[in-house]
This record gives sequence, C-alpha cells and structure tokens, in this order.
Amino acid sequence: MREVTVSRVVDASPVVVSRWLDPPTIVEAEGSFTVETIDERADATIVVVSGPGMQLPLRFEDRDEAMYYTQEGEQGPFSHMETWLEVDDADGGNGTRVTIRSSISLAAPLPFGDRIAAWKRTGELKRVLEALEDEFG
Repeated sequence: MREVTVSRVVDASPVVVSRWLDPPTIVEAEGSFTVETIDERADATIVVVSGPGMQLPLRFEDRDEAMYYTQEGEQGPFSHMETWLEVDDADGGNGTRVTIRSSISLAAPLPFGDRIAAWKRTGELKRVLEALEDEFG
C-alpha cells in the first residue's frame, strides 16, 4: 500500500471551496472515471463511476471535518483505496488550503503495481487541485 498527499492554496473562502467540492465534481476533476449514477443516502453519497472496461461504486462521507471516500465493495481495481479531502483557512488567512491524502493498493498482483497506482493517483489528485485553481483563479 502507498500513500500520497497533495496540497494547494486557492483564493476563495473555505465555505465556497467546500460547496464546489461535491462528489461528482471531484470524480470528474480527477479525470479517470465518468459519473454514471449518484445515490444520496442519509449516511453517505454513493457515486457509481465507469472507466475503461470497469464500473465501481465510490462511497463519500463527511468524517472529522473532512470529506472521506473509498471504493465500496469488492468490485474495482483496488484492494484498498481511501481518500481524505480537507479544507482549512490558509496560513495568514489568505485563501483556503486544500489537502488531499489518499492510500491505495491494487487488487492485481503486478510488479510495482502499488507504486504505479500511487503515481497515477497523485496525478488524479493534482487535477482536482488544478480544477479548483481554474475555478477560483
């Protein structure tokens, strides 16, 4: 299993940034999957996503003042995938710091598979921060 973290300060308030960071927007910004369905439940939002040759559910929850999401169930490319997305006032009160931390492990026994998955995951998380920066300039 590998863990990756990315962070960036954007020029908007935490409230505005948090409103923008809804589950389907995050999935689309990551760029690897397309949102198929969204199921709003009392305890979570389940977003079924599809990509090349696969479909899998992602479970989004609010936990400890952060957004948390994971692959739900056994369907999908990961034996483990969880992501924490935190939104806080930036140091000095100038903007909002967004930090995304993800741990990941592939289900397939490939040589260097977790390293490759972490590299790909880092790119996905950076795309979320780039989309945020494009939105709030």
